[in-house]
Amino acid sequence: MSSNAVVSPRPRIVRRAVHGVLLLDKPLGLSSNDALQKVKRLFRAEKAGHTGTLDPLATGLLPLTFGAATKFSQVSLEADKGYLATIQLGVTTTTADGEGEVLQRCPVTADLPAIEAACAAFVGPISQLPPMYSALKHQGRALYELARQGVTVERTPRQVHIRSLTVMGWDAELAQLQLQVQCSKGTYVRTLAEDIGQRLGCGAHLAGLRRTASGPVKLEQAVTLAQIEALDEEARLGLLASPDALLAEWPSVELPDEEAGRFLSGMRRRVAAPDMAQVRVYGVRPRAFLGSGHVKAGELIADRLLSPPEIAAMLVQATARAPVA
Repeated sequence: MSSNAVVSPRPRIVRRAVHGVLLLDKPLGLSSNDALQKVKRLFRAEKAGHTGTLDPLATGLLPLTFGAATKFSQVSLEADKGYLATIQLGVTTTTADGEGEVLQRCPVTADLPAIEAACAAFVGPISQLPPMYSALKHQGRALYELARQGVTVERTPRQVHIRSLTVMGWDAELAQLQLQVQCSKGTYVRTLAEDIGQRLGCGAHLAGLRRTASGPVKLEQAVTLAQIEALDEEARLGLLASPDALLAEWPSVELPDEEAGRFLSGMRRRVAAPDMAQVRVYGVRPRAFLGSGHVKAGELIADRLLSPPEIAAMLVQATARAPVA
């Protein structure tokens, strides 16, 4: 190429205001942030975020929030999670997953009843030591960055809650176990895999992980990158759920028009409702999500509010709902 050749600049993406929640089925090998940036470009969204990191080796449900929905990201971060985990018994690795170097191989003599008993011992509140290969920060750096440099730092055990562990499959020949895990936020499934292997006396590592749920939203509701790319730009808006999808397990309060306007201005409203720590709040005509709040001593008190332009934009988007082929 001639040194005088003119290189055309990449066309600038013109961003736009987009509001709502997209439930993405994150593919293998892509970081959560890479997935977010790809989807953000496809929607030309001004503002977007994700609600909890999935490792590149993990797949499955990754709720992405756009515009007004980012106000409620913390709800999904705090929510219980569901996973389908594939655990390889008899092999331990440096990273507690399939990417690391093998540390030890041991024969697996446990049968299914012994495996179920070992899993049952971890149901309930437990203490976990965060693994070095995690996104947890130490002095501003992710632990996995330090681990790749051979550095190990002291970590503080954390309390998590395993709601349930259900054996979904056991291949005795391959010594592979499939577990459905329901757990609190902050649970390290790779640490859980290691601990189960240790309890069985043969060691283990996490061979695969797929997130199936985050609070009230499920993997069955998610779409893939290919499905998003197959739609035109306006049809993509039809994939977005209202921000209240992340709050679906909360009780709701409805306000008539004049009360809704006052609530949106931040004023406390009298309601005939018992004390509630978390509520979804709606206007009646048209039915529109206004934000979140709590009820105390007969008063509805705002916590996070949408703006009138955000509410109007989401009502328009609601008319664009489109089925995914």
